[in-house]
Amino acid sequence: METLKNNLFLKALDGETVARPPVWMMRQAGRYLPEFMALKKKYDFFTRCRTPELASDITVQPIDIVQPDAAILFSDILVIPQAMNIEVEMKNGIGPWLPNPIRSQKDVDQVIVPNIHEELGYVMDAITMTKEKLNNRVPLIGFAGSPWTILCYAVQGQGSKNFDLAKGFCFSQPEAAHQLLQKITDTTIAYLKEKVKTGVNAVQIFDSWGGMLSPVDYQEFSWHYINQIVEALAPLTKVIVFGKGCWFAMGEMAKSKASALGVDWTCSARNARYLSGGNITLQGNFDPSRLLSPIPDIKKMVKQMIDEFGKDKYVVNLGHGILPNIPVDHAKAFIDAVKEYGA
Repeated sequence: METLKNNLFLKALDGETVARPPVWMMRQAGRYLPEFMALKKKYDFFTRCRTPELASDITVQPIDIVQPDAAILFSDILVIPQAMNIEVEMKNGIGPWLPNPIRSQKDVDQVIVPNIHEELGYVMDAITMTKEKLNNRVPLIGFAGSPWTILCYAVQGQGSKNFDLAKGFCFSQPEAAHQLLQKITDTTIAYLKEKVKTGVNAVQIFDSWGGMLSPVDYQEFSWHYINQIVEALAPLTKVIVFGKGCWFAMGEMAKSKASALGVDWTCSARNARYLSGGNITLQGNFDPSRLLSPIPDIKKMVKQMIDEFGKDKYVVNLGHGILPNIPVDHAKAFIDAVKEYGA
């Protein structure tokens, strides 16, 4: 068993008492770093995801530069639908683009549950290389999108403000929708199990579009499937569930086998503790845009945030991914403010 030089993140997920909370940032391996942008100019998005040397280099960049307490593998939630026989492109200025969105039972029938080694082996190679480059400095997080969030892209065909087509598909063709969600769930479980076997120390499920659903529909079309993943993975590793805009489901989520719940910036620390029952580790929830504030303000707000959440059973993070226009020294100030907490 590896001995991590810094295991603060895993201790927080276990609910242990710590001198200070751990910190990392969603999308920390990426677009705000000049070193990342240099690689972006040379290689397109999915080439970066599929080339283990590049993915591992990108994963380790923030560990060297801003020095958080955990690394998250550079990849994308849409490698799953790609592996399932759903074509996904990344278009400049548009983002994810699926030329043949799923709109019918016939389309769902074409979707496969793939052999993970054959279709996603490159991700495992990236994990192996990343572990070597990290050299036990910090834990490595693997991740996947929630089945509902993947369905949103698969049906809508691109990003959306309301995912009306995805919701319409679920409500008008529920049988086909549930078949698709189950196929995504089965693939995700196999994928995350393989990641754990290859060496990630924890996994996070991103339910980026869960907040689009009403509380009742959330239970049926999202949480039912996320919980299958949590149940399958919890005996093997620590699982974090991050549902953006899903404060209404925190009570239910907290009863699951998840080790931690992510919180976005629209939910206060006090409400998050109350809604989750006060026992589970929480992660979040600094507004990513707030990293544009002057550095002294960032440091003050981070200290206040930790005071509000409490230093134990807490992982400091943003309330969503870091934005491309954040100066690196502001990202560093965010991390440093956590490391200075209580010092």
